[in-house]
Amino acid sequence: MEKQQIRVGVIGAREVRLDVYEIAYQVGKLLAEKGALLYSGGRTGVMEAASKGAHDAGGLVVGILMTTDPAEANPWVDVPILTGMGDLRNGILVRSVDGLIAIDGAYGTLSEIAFTLSAGKPLVGLGSWEIEGMLPAKTPEDAVDQLIKALTKSGNKVQ
Repeated sequence: MEKQQIRVGVIGAREVRLDVYEIAYQVGKLLAEKGALLYSGGRTGVMEAASKGAHDAGGLVVGILMTTDPAEANPWVDVPILTGMGDLRNGILVRSVDGLIAIDGAYGTLSEIAFTLSAGKPLVGLGSWEIEGMLPAKTPEDAVDQLIKALTKSGNKVQ
């Protein structure tokens, strides 16, 4: 039987410093190199950087958008999902993936973290909120490795 492709959400703030953008870019790139499908909110900041990293590594990028306007997706989203639900789309993003990596983040990210933990999905934090149940990571490589390990333990077939 063929291994299934994992779906990983990358969540974080819409406005970030350049160093955070680079970290998110590296996370997206590493995930694509591992064969993961990248999901995000599809807009700016962490979402854009991770999307660009995944795109540059040949990965597929899905954006779960707040609006019904596909033009609001960042240029590296391959598949825009138009919800028209504002921040309520955070729950759709969490339910669409196998696990998530939180990078930096504001209150919208905090809501996604809460949805993830209540859904019992693996969650790694990289420079994000420090909350019980999240696996802390120090580098993009560490974050991706920890998530892959957690997904493997939970029974996901990882490439």
